[in-house]
Amino acid sequence: MLIGAVVVAVVMLLPFLLVVINSFKTAADYSQNGPMALPSLWTFDAFGRYFETIDYGVLLWNSVLVAGLVALFGTVVSLLNSYALGIGRVRGRILIVFVLLLATVLPQEALIYPLFYGAQALGLHNTPWSVVIIFVVLQAAMGTYLLASVMGTFPREMIEAAQIDGASRWRTLVAVVTPIMRPTLSVLLVFFFVWTWNEFFIPMIMLFSPRSQTIPIALAALKGQNTLDITQLAAGSLMSLLPTLIFFLIFQRTLTRGVTAGAVK
Repeated sequence: MLIGAVVVAVVMLLPFLLVVINSFKTAADYSQNGPMALPSLWTFDAFGRYFETIDYGVLLWNSVLVAGLVALFGTVVSLLNSYALGIGRVRGRILIVFVLLLATVLPQEALIYPLFYGAQALGLHNTPWSVVIIFVVLQAAMGTYLLASVMGTFPREMIEAAQIDGASRWRTLVAVVTPIMRPTLSVLLVFFFVWTWNEFFIPMIMLFSPRSQTIPIALAALKGQNTLDITQLAAGSLMSLLPTLIFFLIFQRTLTRGVTAGAVK
């Protein structure tokens, strides 16, 4: 069992390790020794060319802004929706949950035309807000689907006790439901951040100005029409992965507590 887990871990880490070792190679070293060999000379030349090609600071800010806002608002909207569906027991909740599930499985290519022209009509195209609004809706659809089932099993005695004490629905949500759901909401927020950070297709269509693009989109700019610098692309990929890796490590305990709380419940 342990050997199998180690093998799976090595297989999963191998692409990341290849990105790391090729980031510190020269182009000549890569051409001569291939992608699997260790660098004959560890150098930061690929990172230098990467930072000369793109404005990493602006792209990093755009990515953090978009992913952070989507994670925050997506979690809040998911909480409100699931509270109405799971605890409020609104009519047609099964149909609503089905529609939300359908929205999560639709390919982005099927949505891009109405989304683009809608953003253009509102004057939001080529701004981070177009991507934020789109992914808040998409991520909240997934979050509502996941949380509605959890809310459906929420102890009714606690809700009834809050109502007897004179708490309004809003007060019940804030003082009773949210504290108990906080570990699950924290996990959802982390997932929303990582998922949004890695999105490529919709941001590529909506954000065509280099000043408004996110880091994953900038990787496409490293590929020339007839040339491709693999070491520079590896350096860019590593710089794209590092912020999400740091974010994940910071919130690792939050994820552990959320998963453990869900298992205990």
